[in-house]
Amino acid sequence: MGFNKKLTGAAVVTATLTVTAAGLMSAPANAEAGATTQYTVVAADNVSTADATAAIKKAGGTVIGGNDTVGMFTVVAPQQGFVEKAAASGQLVGATHQVAIGKAPKKELPGDVEREAQQAAKAAKNKGGNKPATAGLDPLDDKLWGLKAVKSDKARKVNAGDKRVTVGILDTGVDASNPDIAPNFNWALSKNFAPDKTDIDGPCEVASCLDPVGTDDGGHGTHVAGTIGAAANGIGVSGVAPNVSLVELKGGQDSGYFFLEPTVNALVYAADHGIDVINMSFYVDPWLYNCTANPADSPASQAEQRTIIKGMFRALTYAHFKGVTLVAAAGNNHEDEGHPRTDISSPDYPADSAYDRPVDNRSCWDLPTEGPFVIGVSSLGPSLNKSDYSNYGLENISVSAPGGYFRDGLGTDTYRTVGNEILSTYPKKVLQEEGSVDAAGNVLPEFADSVFKQCTAAGQCGYYTYLQGTSMASPHAAGVAALIVSAHGSKQGRDFGLEPWKVEYILEHTAAEHACPTPRLQSYVDVGRPAEFDALCEGSTEFNGFYGFGIVDAYAAVTTHTWWEHH
Repeated sequence: MGFNKKLTGAAVVTATLTVTAAGLMSAPANAEAGATTQYTVVAADNVSTADATAAIKKAGGTVIGGNDTVGMFTVVAPQQGFVEKAAASGQLVGATHQVAIGKAPKKELPGDVEREAQQAAKAAKNKGGNKPATAGLDPLDDKLWGLKAVKSDKARKVNAGDKRVTVGILDTGVDASNPDIAPNFNWALSKNFAPDKTDIDGPCEVASCLDPVGTDDGGHGTHVAGTIGAAANGIGVSGVAPNVSLVELKGGQDSGYFFLEPTVNALVYAADHGIDVINMSFYVDPWLYNCTANPADSPASQAEQRTIIKGMFRALTYAHFKGVTLVAAAGNNHEDEGHPRTDISSPDYPADSAYDRPVDNRSCWDLPTEGPFVIGVSSLGPSLNKSDYSNYGLENISVSAPGGYFRDGLGTDTYRTVGNEILSTYPKKVLQEEGSVDAAGNVLPEFADSVFKQCTAAGQCGYYTYLQGTSMASPHAAGVAALIVSAHGSKQGRDFGLEPWKVEYILEHTAAEHACPTPRLQSYVDVGRPAEFDALCEGSTEFNGFYGFGIVDAYAAVTTHTWWEHH
């Protein structure tokens, strides 16, 4: 989950739209008369589908689809004037162009986080039952310092997860061909909500442009899935909860962007299909912060952001009350989210359209991590220090977890080494595109320290690589949440599960408390970061802005006895 972003494709999502200096998405001056485009429209509170549809029609739009659960509609309307007309309607929150609202970058950018160490490296099927399933460790687990930091190695001797517990990977997809993913992949529940868009994703791989379930052309989702629930099966790595079921909820594009409709539809689907936990290692853009009425933004941009906020808030709330535990990465912008800096990166596309936006914390949200009922997760390194890039703050951090910190270990042999990051599953195809695996499937020698290949006796090969980011911290916490459901859940009608508030209670109350550093102002200047990265840790040992309630602890979580279990 990165906060320094750029488009990886040659064109923007909706190529006919431009952004003015004020950030207003509008039709170009030479737009053809009568030209139309697609929008996502959100109805105002307590407005019926019929009334919302009528209001959309009055504003000049035609409804072609939608999600009645959250009052969201897919609309075709003129390129000019529709956003303003929708915003003026009392029946509608507003309209937003169908453009990306989230990004989980698959490549490291200068100053970004998730693949920094790749460059340095180049230079140098149990069923659920009454008796909990247990598990051992896999060959590459000795490289998973994060697994030990959250005590998954101890927890799995007591409870390795219940196959009835489902974890949704709301991401770029999941490569189910990996032999560490395959045993735990739930084909029946997995679904793709995000058709490829050729202007950002490149040519479609299939005629329908809807990638088959079980594939991941971005890589990010597969890495997340492995950390949560790679099988303990004698090959490769194992996940924090190696016996739970993994459900692909593809809401992100191959290029790493997320759109409002696929994201909301994935959340509603998960809620309606009994998913227990969802991991969300992405964030809403083109705005780093979505604000209700930022004076730096044009009226139309304000209306689009209000539409995104309302749509996401409704979907997250709906999922929570339908039994989904929501876990999200805190973000990699190295800032206290209770005291955000001026946003200089939004809107982040089209290219070169960003402008300075002072952020009012009272009316701006970093989504989904600041959304309702979401457990925000900060990142730490092997030393258990806060990762240099990780967001923090008393307002948003619930717990902390291993996300990797390439620059950790200053003064030791581990400083600036790839082993400080998080190793997990990754698609062969993406590694080949990135140039670390050749056409024959062999890892190139210069990547031998950062990319691994392991094969089963039957010849099925899995690939593994290092990444860092709060994107990697969140799945550690989601894995522990899945173990909590496994250990403390119960039969509820035809389903097995545990109410989200109980999951959050156990996750936070069993986390290992960790005090702020001394001095409280943590400087990263010695590891090569500018003073902007300096971070002040506020709060007590019991709860503070770096660690929240503490570092997630899988063993304590599965062995604790809760007050409600005694009644």
